[in-house]
Amino acid sequence: MGTILLLEDDESLRRGISLKLEKEGYDVLCASGSREARRLFDENKTDLIISDITLEDGNGLDFCREIRRVSDVFILFLTALDQEVDIVNGYDTGADDYITKPFSLMVLISKVNAFMRRREHTGAEGTVLTAADLTLDCREMKVFIKGEETPLSKKEMQLLAYFMEHPRQIISKEQILEAVWDVDGQFVDDNTVPVNISRLKKKLGGDSETEYIKNIRGIGYLWTTDVLRK
Repeated sequence: MGTILLLEDDESLRRGISLKLEKEGYDVLCASGSREARRLFDENKTDLIISDITLEDGNGLDFCREIRRVSDVFILFLTALDQEVDIVNGYDTGADDYITKPFSLMVLISKVNAFMRRREHTGAEGTVLTAADLTLDCREMKVFIKGEETPLSKKEMQLLAYFMEHPRQIISKEQILEAVWDVDGQFVDDNTVPVNISRLKKKLGGDSETEYIKNIRGIGYLWTTDVLRK
């Protein structure tokens, strides 16, 4: 089903998460520190990384930065750091998702399963979506603005695809949570959607005159441009 790299320095927690993921059918590579995790990542094909931030031999944010230099693999932070600034720093570093401790193991597994399902679906999809000067190649998971590739995280890519599949429709935060995070909104931090959309808007902005995603105060978000499918 897929290979997951689990970076967690709490041995009991690491064992519990690993056993549950293995029961779900995943291959799990376990590491207690960032150096060991980097070695495992370099030596194995990894589909998803679950990482703590506070580590005995370093910082999960630094590890995420290292990985982002060479890969766009899905990264999910699982950490006790639950302040808004911590969550924003996690996303800004390159994380695709963020869960704070204490957490529900069922929610974690739900998120992992949802990502793996979307990964399989996207890999089989050959659609190319275009809007104004933006092109999304769903098969290659690449975005181009005026012909220049724009790097996006996997969560940003999923958000973009969801918006472009629903052009000129007002979409609520709850709809986005259900479609992109695939769990009930009560399990996701209130800042998750706006933080990710804000990052996506900045990356799509560039020197383009088109405001692709518009905030509709008190209601949700709107993709403002017509979309063509090839």
